[in-house]
Amino acid sequence: MTKVNVYGINGSEKEQINLPKVFDTTFRPDIIRKSFSVLRSNKRQPYGADPLAGTRHATASVGKGRGMSRVPRLTQGRTAALAPCVVGGRRAHPPKVERDWSEKINKKEKILARKSALAATSDKNIVAGRGHRFKESLTLPVVVEDGFGNLTKTKDVIQAMEKIGVYDDVLRAKNGKHIRAGRGKSRGRKYKTPTSILIVTDKEPIRNGSKNLPGVQVVKPKQLNIEHLAPGGDSGRLVLFTKSSLSVLGGEK
Repeated sequence: MTKVNVYGINGSEKEQINLPKVFDTTFRPDIIRKSFSVLRSNKRQPYGADPLAGTRHATASVGKGRGMSRVPRLTQGRTAALAPCVVGGRRAHPPKVERDWSEKINKKEKILARKSALAATSDKNIVAGRGHRFKESLTLPVVVEDGFGNLTKTKDVIQAMEKIGVYDDVLRAKNGKHIRAGRGKSRGRKYKTPTSILIVTDKEPIRNGSKNLPGVQVVKPKQLNIEHLAPGGDSGRLVLFTKSSLSVLGGEK
């Protein structure tokens, strides 16, 4: 079993504990990406075009023998309409609301993906390869005393992260915020922010203390899924466990 340090809020090493058996799972990036793809597909909201879009015109074809194309034209003018091949016409194959976007995955594959993504959080090479920044001397995943979950002020959370050696990753996310490319800018999602630290704890106060930190998420151990552990399908997220939340994962085989 792998041993990791338990860090105090002041950054000191309090004790050493054994990681649960789930962190010894073989790393399977292919299964992780498959599970992530299925999860995102099943969260998609059905969407489609109005069935009558592009067809609400009074049109008629001029017929043959006039030396002009026979596409439907507006009755009040000569502008082409209705046909998919003309400006302002209907779409040939629009997205349909009734399309089923859901996908399936085997139960054992889903469980293996979650365990493998958890195991990846303890590998420094994988976590660093994902772009996360942390003090080299840290043992991963980062385990802190339960008192960390009771911090309610952002300045206290920042101070604790600085002493532990993971706050550089929050700064990376803050400096990496950028304007999205494409039409999404005008659809309520102008900015993109890199993903930073995942805090796993049963304590509620830490949510208020960390909600203003860019890229930081808080989740309970029993609610962990592949989207938390491998955002975008890329495994190796920098995770910060409280000691009690790590013991909850100890029941997984």
